[in-house]
This record gives sequence, C-alpha cells and structure tokens, in this order.
Amino acid sequence: MKPTKKAQDMTPIELARYIDQSVLKPEFTIEETKKYIQEGIDFKCKTVCVNPWAVPLAAEMCAGTETEVCPVCDFPFGQSSTASKVAQAEIILKDYAKDIAELDIVANYGWLRSGRYEEVTQDLKAVADICHQYGVAVKVILETDALTVEQVRKGCDCVVAAGGDFVKTSTGFLTGHEGNGATVEIIQIMMDQVAGKAKIKGSGAIRTREHFLQLIDMGIDRMGIGYRSTPTVLGLDK
Repeated sequence: MKPTKKAQDMTPIELARYIDQSVLKPEFTIEETKKYIQEGIDFKCKTVCVNPWAVPLAAEMCAGTETEVCPVCDFPFGQSSTASKVAQAEIILKDYAKDIAELDIVANYGWLRSGRYEEVTQDLKAVADICHQYGVAVKVILETDALTVEQVRKGCDCVVAAGGDFVKTSTGFLTGHEGNGATVEIIQIMMDQVAGKAKIKGSGAIRTREHFLQLIDMGIDRMGIGYRSTPTVLGLDK
C-alpha cells in the first residue's frame, strides 16, 4: 500500500510499524532472545518474529505493548508434510492466538522449482485455513533467491489462491545461492503479480536506511529486519 507521505518524513515510530524484528537465530541463548525481543518492543516494531519455543516468552513480554508476536512455522525449509505443518500451526496457535498477529510459513520451494503449483497451493491453503480459524493472518515465504522470476510469479499466484495474506521474499537462512533478498526488482515483480490480492513482505538483505525507505515509498507492507539492522534503518544508530 502506498504510504500517505514520503518515508524520509516519517518518524522512527511510524517507520517501526513496518518492521517485524527477526529474533530467529537458532544459536541464541534465552537471554539473547529476551534482549532482542525487548529491543523490538522498545523500538515499537509491529511484531517480533520468533521461533515456536519462544512464543510463550514473547507473548509475556509483548503483553500490554504496541508490539505483537509473529511465530514462524516449518521454518526455514518448508519441507514438512502438510499434516505436520498444520499440526505445528495449531500447536502454536491454540494457547496463544490472542497474542499472535501473524504466522510466517515457508512454501515448499522445491515444489515451486518443480512446477508442482497445485500441490504448493493445497499445502499452503491447509495452513492458511487453520490460521484463519484462529483469526491469525498468514505470511508465506517463497525463498525468492532459490527461484526464477517465473517461479516467483507462480508462487505469488499459489499464495493468493491459497488465501495467504502476505507474500514474503526470504527466510534469511538459504545457503548455496546468492543472498539478494528483498531487492527493489523482486519486490516490484511480487507487487505486480499479486495486484493487491495479498500484501507484500520483504525480508533478507535490508540493511541500509536508503533501501528500507525506498521499499516503503514503493508501497511495501512489511519488512523483516535483523536485530542488528533495526536501529540503522530507523536512523537511530548515530
């Protein structure tokens, strides 16, 4: 959605509402996880994005704040069976749906690379359906750096057909490919393809304030920002 004013004229708090602060590194200690959740809260980020084990912790810390919880599901590979994905989503949501704004799930991008678009759609729809039963929106990660432009377009179509609420670029954990992440070019392709039928989340390699502001001015809806980069993109690291 196009903003009503230029990103450079927004306050740090207005800008922070575009951010899901990523707190996903598997090597984080509990104390590190707490630290970076608290930073997301202090910056007034839209959500903190956490692994499933940290949902109770994040829910407790975010209670009464302007920051909500966004867990990941079948992350970072998207390779579980559909039944397993649905079960994980329900386990996450059944006790904490009231604290959760959205859930990020990874599409089976090996299937996208194989042209198995109907299977991808049905897989994602099963998760979207259970999330929507709990009143939680779904953000679907395509892992765009592993895909051709045509596969990205087809992936966007799958997300829309499945009832996904957002299409997202990257996990930030892909290996063996160039880590281009949320480039201006790929975000524009995704925006054009969904044509307003889903929101767009950019994630991966958004590390400069200039890139961050440019994506907002393009009309991006949300961005996943690593904990190190949040103060930089908000202009608070000077």
